[in-house]
Amino acid sequence: MRLRSPLFAPGDSARKSEKALASDADAVILDLEDAVAAPAKEAARAATAALLPAARRPGVVVRINPRASPWYLADLAAIVPGRPAAVMLPKCSGPDDLLALDHHLEALETASGQAAGSIAVLPIVTETAASVLALAGMAKAARRVAAFCFGAEDLSADLGISPRRPDLSFPAPVVQARAAVLIAAAAAGIVALDTPWPDARDPAGLAREAAAAAQDGFAGKLCIHPDQIAPVNAAFTPSPERLDWARRVVAGFAANPDAGVFALDGRMIDRPHLKLARRLLGAG
Repeated sequence: MRLRSPLFAPGDSARKSEKALASDADAVILDLEDAVAAPAKEAARAATAALLPAARRPGVVVRINPRASPWYLADLAAIVPGRPAAVMLPKCSGPDDLLALDHHLEALETASGQAAGSIAVLPIVTETAASVLALAGMAKAARRVAAFCFGAEDLSADLGISPRRPDLSFPAPVVQARAAVLIAAAAAGIVALDTPWPDARDPAGLAREAAAAAQDGFAGKLCIHPDQIAPVNAAFTPSPERLDWARRVVAGFAANPDAGVFALDGRMIDRPHLKLARRLLGAG
């Protein structure tokens, strides 16, 4: 599942969900959590469950409600039979949440005739200060996790600070949490997705932040508006020159499988470069 530009759509809006599903987003996240008020939760769940079997596109994800909420199990029971590509778990507080979700999904997959492990998990892992401190444990419990998602808004609320400074940069604790997500994802052997850009009317700011996120090591950026898809996809798609370099690195080691290092364009290339090259080719 490609995850450069996962786009949120409210689960209680058929029009917005259909528009998102027809977009060029790599993935579409049908949202049962923040986008849906409590009185509309059951209707949104039913509408999303009915939509899933007809959603003929890759990368359909459902953001369920948190494990601690009264809607969590009912969300899972309703949406798993529709075979989404992944479930997004908000407010993931630690490894226990991931392990519990893995067990719940396995039971529901089996009951609906799906192979155990067929549905991936995308946890949002930084919505509280406590969850940031639990990242090392989550990396060890990431059995079916495809990506760790960084969320700045809820974390900032938990810290009692604004999520961004006046220049739209992140305050120090948020910067530290963002870096921690990248490190935990690398330790788990998965990718990381960056927090949404908050202003859909500022494509230039989005392009700058997405480009910086790609340089930092994120594989994609969560989107909250269809107009954000194109600049985000562009930021997380390696350039032809970068892909050519990656192909030559892979070819160089294939031609010299026992070599620990070789020269390419006058520079020394070693095994860490091979790992980077393979990641670039996977994103191209």
